[in-house]
Amino acid sequence: MSLIQQIDQDIKLAMLAKQADRLQALRAVKSALLLAKTEKGAAEELTPEAEIKVLQKLVKQRKESADIYKTQNRDDLYQIEIAEMQVIEPYLPQQMTRFEIEGFIQELIERIGATSIQDMGRVMGMANKELAGQADGKTISEVVKQLLG
Repeated sequence: MSLIQQIDQDIKLAMLAKQADRLQALRAVKSALLLAKTEKGAAEELTPEAEIKVLQKLVKQRKESADIYKTQNRDDLYQIEIAEMQVIEPYLPQQMTRFEIEGFIQELIERIGATSIQDMGRVMGMANKELAGQADGKTISEVVKQLLG
């Protein structure tokens, strides 16, 4: 079953259960997936990698919004963003822990022979490609800087 079909099924279940918050988040996911599917130059069907990127973008947006609302003492809006993020995250692959990321990056650095911070671009490129969907770019960047710096 494709992700869009799964989302459609979950939307129906959320409607039947009268879960308004979950329904709102699922509709946002469906909208973003359909928008990505119809973008100029997009393929007929979204690849699983493209679907993951869309979901990661949605989670990142909610996380950033929640941080802003928290600093502005808008707990009501903060709670909405966190709830939507919690609805979207189960559709993403299991995220690696920081310890697992550090181990992977260390092995990658040894594999490509990176020795200094000047090699950060090469390490980041390969790490982002190989860890797509399993770790966010910010964490990868922090670990690479730590290990090369």
